[in-house]
Amino acid sequence: QVQLVESGGGLVQAGGSLRLSCRASGDIGTLDIMAWYRQTPDHQRDMVASITGFNSMEYSESVKGRFEISREGADTAYLQMSSVRPEDAGTYLCYIWSNLHGARWGQGTQVTVSS
Repeated sequence: QVQLVESGGGLVQAGGSLRLSCRASGDIGTLDIMAWYRQTPDHQRDMVASITGFNSMEYSESVKGRFEISREGADTAYLQMSSVRPEDAGTYLCYIWSNLHGARWGQGTQVTVSS
C-alpha cells in the first residue's frame, strides 16, 4: 500500500511564492519519477514539473523559470512556486511512478491565487 500526502497549498497573492510538499509512505519501492500535475475544473491534468531518480527535471513551458521541483531523500518531492500568476491556480496533484506499483496519485492540494 502506498500513500501520498501533499501539503503546502493555500492562498497566495499574485507575484508571491508557495512551496508544495509531497511525501510517499508505505511499501513504495523505488520512485523512478515524482511529479506535480495541475488539475483544472474540468478535471484535465496538466503536467507542471517532474523529476526522476537521477534528478533529471522537466517543466511545462508556462512555469519554466518560475517553479522549481526538487527531491529530498527517496520519498519526498517539493515544488517551489515563485512569481505565481492567477493562471497557476488549481488543485495540484502529486504523481509517482514506483517500480513496485506503477503510477499513483495523491489527493491534491489547492492553490488559490489572488490578483
